Amino acid sequence: MSGAAFWARLKGLPWPKRLIAGLGAFLAAVLVLDLAFPPPLTRAHINSVLVTDRHGKPLRAFSAPDGRWRFAVSLEEIDPAFIEALVRVEDKRFWNHHGTDWFGMARAAVDSAAAGRVVSGGSTITMQTARMLEPRPRNIGSKLVEIWRANQLERRFTKAEILELYLTLTPYGGNLEGVRAASWSYFGHEADRLSSDEIALLIALPQSPEVRRPDRRPEQAKKARDWVAAKLTGYGVFPEGEAAEVAALPVPPRRLDFPDRAWHGADAALANGPRQDVRSTLDAALQAELERIALTRAESEGVDVQVSAIVVHVPTRAVRALVGSASRDRAGGWIDLTNRARSPGSTLKPFIYGLAFDDGIASADTRVEDLPRQFAGYRPENFDRMFRGDVRISDALQHSLNIPAVLMLDRIGAERFSAQLAMAGARPRFTGAAGHGAGLALALGGAGLTGRELAILYAALGDGGIAKPLVWRAEEERLSYEDPGRRLMSSASAAEILRILQGSPAPAGRMPGSLTRDAPQIAFKTGTSYGFRDAWAAAVSGDHVLVVWIGRADGAPRTGVTGRDIALPVLFEMADRVSHHLRDDGEARARLTTEPRRKSRGAQRNLSENRPPEILFPPEGAELWAGPVNGQPGRPFVLAGRGTGELSWFVDGTPTALDDAGSPIWQPRQPGFYQVTAVDAEGRATRVRVRVLTENPA
Repeated sequence: MSGAAFWARLKGLPWPKRLIAGLGAFLAAVLVLDLAFPPPLTRAHINSVLVTDRHGKPLRAFSAPDGRWRFAVSLEEIDPAFIEALVRVEDKRFWNHHGTDWFGMARAAVDSAAAGRVVSGGSTITMQTARMLEPRPRNIGSKLVEIWRANQLERRFTKAEILELYLTLTPYGGNLEGVRAASWSYFGHEADRLSSDEIALLIALPQSPEVRRPDRRPEQAKKARDWVAAKLTGYGVFPEGEAAEVAALPVPPRRLDFPDRAWHGADAALANGPRQDVRSTLDAALQAELERIALTRAESEGVDVQVSAIVVHVPTRAVRALVGSASRDRAGGWIDLTNRARSPGSTLKPFIYGLAFDDGIASADTRVEDLPRQFAGYRPENFDRMFRGDVRISDALQHSLNIPAVLMLDRIGAERFSAQLAMAGARPRFTGAAGHGAGLALALGGAGLTGRELAILYAALGDGGIAKPLVWRAEEERLSYEDPGRRLMSSASAAEILRILQGSPAPAGRMPGSLTRDAPQIAFKTGTSYGFRDAWAAAVSGDHVLVVWIGRADGAPRTGVTGRDIALPVLFEMADRVSHHLRDDGEARARLTTEPRRKSRGAQRNLSENRPPEILFPPEGAELWAGPVNGQPGRPFVLAGRGTGELSWFVDGTPTALDDAGSPIWQPRQPGFYQVTAVDAEGRATRVRVRVLTENPA
């Protein structure tokens, strides 16, 4: 039906029906307009974000994408006294009207006419919210739009939701919007508990936010605050005499910084989910301790050195602390170095042996040759360029011998090992020509992994061989228990690897945890990348995994600096702080005071018995390589043993020399068979026969 036909038909109806039909048409038009032009809510959903620790302590605030500080508000998190005072001052009939207070508007018009100027616009809280959602010039037309939008808001939202929108968008001067942002900036805390002077100031500022800014115009801010306090006292909201007490207090002299702690950890927690306020898995107290330790160590190492660390709760995979760098004021400090791929050095060796245990290729007591060996053109050597001959797998892992690890990787397959790591969540990055894949150099750090990925792998060691992703948000911790994860190795192999790593030599000056009351028992592995670019230490300590990296952010080498020398002491210090701060995570399991000590499966002897000395290196029948390695002349062998008192060493009856540290060394001059003798302080002697090679035997 055309418009003309409709009106013609309408005129033919009796006037009551015409009135009803016209009213129906008007309401239909209103409904169509309401649906076609809903209130714009975009600004209300683009807010700042606050990341807290697992106990709700603020860590770091992130501004909104438009550069403003505007936090979403929930009435449950705002001081009820402030809500009562605000409604009484701004819109006392807020809970009863439907968006527009016609009586209030009429009174405002009369008051303004009597004063000869605009005294009050008569806008309700709902109308003010509509204006903040859709800013317009202040005129009659804009007022009509506000009334329309207020009606739309009232139909779509509850009164509490409208008040939350209002408290989210209210201007407080500069780039501050909303009561939470203002409370943080002026008072340094949330708006859940406010004093009377704070309540009065937060109500006064939005009425003229730029004119009354306390950091720029303190006199105007104080005058407006005191006026609001007096008004609230008159209304009976504040007790008698409260206004005088408020007037005696100063206004905040400046804006405060928003929370800015756990820079990289908070960023990671925000990035792993929706952009909203986040309760992270981080522990603020532990985070602060580890940041202090990292900065202290970095400063002692040099101006260009950075330290990163990550702590993960094994049962939930929750990240309890993350230090992306020692300081943003140091070179590379803005980079989260736990999330940058670096050569992991020897930190992957435990997983090579774990898979070898699964395959039945080896066990902890299997003996393997630590002798010069070539693998299809690849010829690895030990870090100290020494060879130990016949050694047990457990000793090879504890002392990080390279050749046994490469031999095991060759047996299980480098490509398979790389695939296992990738499926666990730690994908190795290989450099070189296109299509370059995994090779045996992977055993010694010939690929890139991040500190976070190492944490995933070591958490699998502590969880019976099951690998799972890291968890950053507190509400996801429970879900991690339900995640079946991916099996990296069998639980038996994981337990055996942990047992071996717990027996690794502790750092200098540190008594083993098994001998120290309340000290955490730590299963650790260190790593040093080629060229001394990266120093690593990774550990399972009770219910937690720690990974520490030290180096330069630009990857420049630091000659002679190893993971054992520099990263391991830091890891042990951090492990102490983890044990102290995270007792509620079940850290008591990390202590051995109530657990029987495991008997060593290796060779032991009681030094109080009347026995001759024991030669640890070289072992009986070993073949030692004394020729050049990678074009460099062979280094002297360091002789090792134990017995009563200081041992004297002889090779074919000739006393050996000592190095600068006082250790006995032997530099063979030609190939052949030799007899090495150790004599203790009581004259007891032990001899072994070894063969020295300078070229590959036919």
